[in-house]
Amino acid sequence: MSVVRVALTQTPWTGDKESMIVRHEEYARAAAAQGAQVIAFQELFYGPYFGITQDPQYYAYAESVPGPTVDRFAALAKELGIVMVLPVYEEDQPGVLYNTAAVVDADGSYLGRYRKHHIPHLPKFWEKFYFRPGNLGYPVFDTAVGRIGVNICYDRHFPEGWRMLGLAGAEIVFNPNATAPGISNRLWEIEQPAAAIANGYYVAANNRVGSEENEYGDQAVAFYGSSYVVGPDGAFVGELASSTEAGLIVRDVDLGAIRTVRERWQFYRDRRPDAYGAIVAP
Repeated sequence: MSVVRVALTQTPWTGDKESMIVRHEEYARAAAAQGAQVIAFQELFYGPYFGITQDPQYYAYAESVPGPTVDRFAALAKELGIVMVLPVYEEDQPGVLYNTAAVVDADGSYLGRYRKHHIPHLPKFWEKFYFRPGNLGYPVFDTAVGRIGVNICYDRHFPEGWRMLGLAGAEIVFNPNATAPGISNRLWEIEQPAAAIANGYYVAANNRVGSEENEYGDQAVAFYGSSYVVGPDGAFVGELASSTEAGLIVRDVDLGAIRTVRERWQFYRDRRPDAYGAIVAP
């Protein structure tokens, strides 16, 4: 399969988990109706972005992986024949919680999960209160649409993870986010294209959109959407999504371009891992 149709969602918090799940089921059906073969949801898709505060009530959003939400979407993936990337709040055991993305193949089979490695702890991004750092490495999943990987939000600031996914053979890396305005706007424009160029693969990055005032009132942040897909040459595939409106974007990516770009820019050939020891020094 050379050309793959990719779908990404961006949507605000509705106010309750069930309506968020239903909304994303509707997005999946709409994507499949447009011919999408893979769809990825935003970070922690079925809840609010609770990192804005430090409150143990939000532990209740955690569930096993696979578990009720992943199983529900696995059944839908099988029905629609579409690969799914499902960013959820994972409970490994009581008190052991991760920011996770489950990957489900087009036949509904659960392929595995990625756990977010880099956990921020900054004003309104108090994630260390909720998550342990990921400990499953950087898996790449063989799916009906090709080899895909995941990097979650804050992970995108660390080039080593992007490289690990490239070395493991990723063709498309999905990057679900909850990113708010400020200095991140400029980073949003350049980091994922830079990662795509450096590693010679596609990056599909989506972000929450809108203010979650229905959960946090005046303390809410306004997520800026602007979801996009970028190719191995650093060029955007189509336009960026709205910075203010919810929606679904669907883009066609040609996996054949990966070979073309890598044969033009021989970054993998010219790497010098023998010279990079200081990168992993504590």
